[in-house]
Amino acid sequence: MEKAIPYKIYLEESELPKAWYNVKADMQVKPAPLLDPVTKKPITEEELSKVFCNELVKQELDETNAYIPIPEEILSFYKMYRPAPLVRAYCLEQKLKTPAKIYYKFEGNNTSGSHKLNSAIAQAYYAKKQGLKGVTTETGAGQWGTALSMACSYFGLDCKVFMVKVSYEQKPFRREVMRTYGASVTPSPSDKTEVGKKILSEHPGTSGSLGCAISEAVETASKLDGYRYVLGSVLNQVLLHQTIIGLETKTAMDKYGIKPDIIIGCAGGGSNLGGLISPFMGQKLRGEADYRFIAVEPESCPSLSRGKYVYDYCDTGRVCPLSKMYTLGSGFIPAPNHAGGLRYHGMSSTLSALYDQGYMEAVTVKQTEVFEAAEYFARIEGILPAPESSHAIKVAIDEAKKCIETGEEKTILFGLTGTGYFDMLAYEKFHDGNMVNYRPTDEEILNGLKNIPDVE
Repeated sequence: MEKAIPYKIYLEESELPKAWYNVKADMQVKPAPLLDPVTKKPITEEELSKVFCNELVKQELDETNAYIPIPEEILSFYKMYRPAPLVRAYCLEQKLKTPAKIYYKFEGNNTSGSHKLNSAIAQAYYAKKQGLKGVTTETGAGQWGTALSMACSYFGLDCKVFMVKVSYEQKPFRREVMRTYGASVTPSPSDKTEVGKKILSEHPGTSGSLGCAISEAVETASKLDGYRYVLGSVLNQVLLHQTIIGLETKTAMDKYGIKPDIIIGCAGGGSNLGGLISPFMGQKLRGEADYRFIAVEPESCPSLSRGKYVYDYCDTGRVCPLSKMYTLGSGFIPAPNHAGGLRYHGMSSTLSALYDQGYMEAVTVKQTEVFEAAEYFARIEGILPAPESSHAIKVAIDEAKKCIETGEEKTILFGLTGTGYFDMLAYEKFHDGNMVNYRPTDEEILNGLKNIPDVE
């Protein structure tokens, strides 16, 4: 007999995962190695340690250990807001009149308002443990910068954030939360770095991109003694920390005998998507279960859907390691839309490899459709979602509607990465009818890809 499933499923503190899951350990075909941008040879642990914290470099390069123990200090911090709830969207199901069962993992239940804190606190911990003075980073919509400023404040580290200019202007409240927690926030591209000056001279009036902001953050860290650069998405170490999401979700579902048929996540650099799907993907890789995974991208920045699977620069300034990934080119600058953090030109090398191997699929959605879904969800489920999360909401609703047509009782799971309370300018633009959709032309994408490095 099926257990009665509550509206919100909370795990006990004792059920909080004690280790992160490394999906690379279960991949038969591993992601291609990072390359030195100058020599084009696989980058070494020593070389990476000049940019990133030592322990994080080890996590980045680890392809054999399936589980990495979570330090007690990080677990103690997690307990302030975790375990996060797994929610059955009963009201949404009833409104849609769908036979589908819809669940979402809600990651907005902390001051930063998103899942980003899961990795921010881990990276700040390792920086502090290494004896560093501070860290530098970039942020798109501001969730990562907000989370990192909180984590650095907790451990007494200096935090320097380069925020993509369009978001810096659209999201002043995110900026002020970062400053409240002690971070310095600079709109990118800026005149504070050599790469920023170069980008401004080549693209006057540019709204910026994550690739630009990454370059500025890396340059700043390299010039300051006792600083390292940290990243909020894309890297394998970040996906590793975010698996706390999927591990909790799977434990909660197993507890009530629930098995999802479809798992959906928004896709920018890959941190949320990878964190949610990894434990389930591990089962699929090991042949223990099968799932359908859907990555949802903004139509304006479709790296998986329309990008090329090649080695590319991770940043516009071309100083970071080369990564083999689905990319629109490091020179691609998305339109100044409200896709928020889903504006990176590439995708995690791990997720890119899984996509290339046919383990998951990708779809794109229009900006106005995303906000229509966000408003619909808010009115029914009572949570105002972030624009990023709303990409997943849009496709979850689409899949639930398909079940109405077929009569199938599929179980749908999606990640609700955070809240949209700092995104009200975007909601205002949508409500006033001033929001437009943008789809890059083939010529724009080809132009972004024209400087792809020559790597055999």
